[in-house]
Amino acid sequence: MEHEEEILQSNVIEYLESAEQALKEKKYNAASTLFFKAICAAVDLFLLKEEGTVPSSHTDRSRTAQQHYPWIYDILDRDFPFYQDSYTKKMDLEAVEVLKEDAEAITKKISPRKKR
Repeated sequence: MEHEEEILQSNVIEYLESAEQALKEKKYNAASTLFFKAICAAVDLFLLKEEGTVPSSHTDRSRTAQQHYPWIYDILDRDFPFYQDSYTKKMDLEAVEVLKEDAEAITKKISPRKKR
């Protein structure tokens, strides 16, 4: 489990850093996807610590959050459509900012800070 935690934490950091870079370059679709991936990796890290398992899919993650952690579910439910839209639409700064704020809030709340 410790190895999985390290991987998930590393992924959260990588997704956030890459999303920030994409945002600076005004690559809003990439930034949207990466901020959502950061959210999901942070949620998976939280669920690993709380439930002892990593969800196997978006559906599994969403179901577990809905049943046990409604505050997480609210974020996933609000943000998943942005992630889906990033495949077929051009994302704008406003959508990216929503995802960025949620990614920052959820990672701050449920995952340990990056070691310095």
